[in-house]
Amino acid sequence: MTGGRATTIRRQWWAWAIAALVIAVAVAPLVQQWLTNPDDQRLVDLDVYRTGGQMILDGRAVYEFATPAPQLLPFTYPPVAAMLAVLLAKMSWETAQWVWTAGVFVSLAVVVAYSFRGVLAAHQEGQAEHRDGLARYAPWLFAFLMVACTYLMPIRDQVRFGQVDILLVALCLADCVARRPWWPRGFLIGLATAVKLTPGVFLIYLLVTRQWRTFFMAAFAAALLTLLPFVVIPQDAADFWFSALFDPNRLGANAATTNQSIRGMLIRLYLPDAVTSVIWIALVAVVGWYGFRGARAAYQAKDPITAVALVGLMAVLLSPVAWIHHLAWVVVVLGAIVGDGRDPVRVRVAVGVWLYYVLPIPWWGVALKVAGVPVLDKIVQDGYGLGALGLVWLLVSWLPKRRDVV
Repeated sequence: MTGGRATTIRRQWWAWAIAALVIAVAVAPLVQQWLTNPDDQRLVDLDVYRTGGQMILDGRAVYEFATPAPQLLPFTYPPVAAMLAVLLAKMSWETAQWVWTAGVFVSLAVVVAYSFRGVLAAHQEGQAEHRDGLARYAPWLFAFLMVACTYLMPIRDQVRFGQVDILLVALCLADCVARRPWWPRGFLIGLATAVKLTPGVFLIYLLVTRQWRTFFMAAFAAALLTLLPFVVIPQDAADFWFSALFDPNRLGANAATTNQSIRGMLIRLYLPDAVTSVIWIALVAVVGWYGFRGARAAYQAKDPITAVALVGLMAVLLSPVAWIHHLAWVVVVLGAIVGDGRDPVRVRVAVGVWLYYVLPIPWWGVALKVAGVPVLDKIVQDGYGLGALGLVWLLVSWLPKRRDVV
């Protein structure tokens, strides 16, 4: 190794340390805002997880409790999630808040690193004559991307509610795009599916792309982690799979603005239930066919980031209930659009998508509804869900035409 190269590497360590400090300072206002909220408004979903773990420690029924008023939130995840939450229950509430919030940002860092691997690699692994010069900017680019993604509304809500979604995104993304994973590929998808079911859409993706070995590992891991609670906490496992799972009202008001799934948007039209169900099933079939076909095409084109982004959007759109924080997949979408950063058109489109999901657009729809503005209020209220449908089209039909432009 030359002396110049060794000097560059030493500088990189300092640069990454400073970049981490910049990220911490930039996200501190958001963390302070939500971790100093009143107790009954602070990280309410983390409180649900932690209380679920506490029910197991106390030998009480996991699916019969609700958190204290005014939230009154029940545990809605599969029983293996409650088993994992025992670790949180053993921490003090203050410690759990900080540990979980740190975990949110570590998970986001993993998602950003993989999603923007194309543009980050361009700075770290440039042509030999430019490599050292470009490498100097990689830490600052990563810091910029981390801060920008933190202030997306779906990511802000991860911190606000203490949600698990960004961790699940990290698990599925790493499983699909890591070049040389140290774990059996497919295991992380199985784990994510066992914890929150909706990542199960990746099993469909693995099937349509004929990644058989990965599919069987994911299915095995999901099945094992699903059956394990029947041995450890059998009554809770039975309560979930034969009762709680079929009660969508446990998730909250399905017609609420925060539900941006296809079904949520249809429910807010207040059509007869039978009509809503028929339209929903038809749209799920069409959007699912279009999205998974696009994911398969992206995989075959050796663009796994786009494939994962599309499958993540399917998890949001096709689910009966998908809250705004479920759209943490937007980070992967942005990485897919940016690519290696050489196409200025793709970069400008990514900036537009980023701004769209930074703004609280659905809540503007609520304001229009209060003001008595018909039609437009519904469209704006459904802004994130309609935007997700637009992103599916963008990734399936528009993006392939831009891949060979530069």
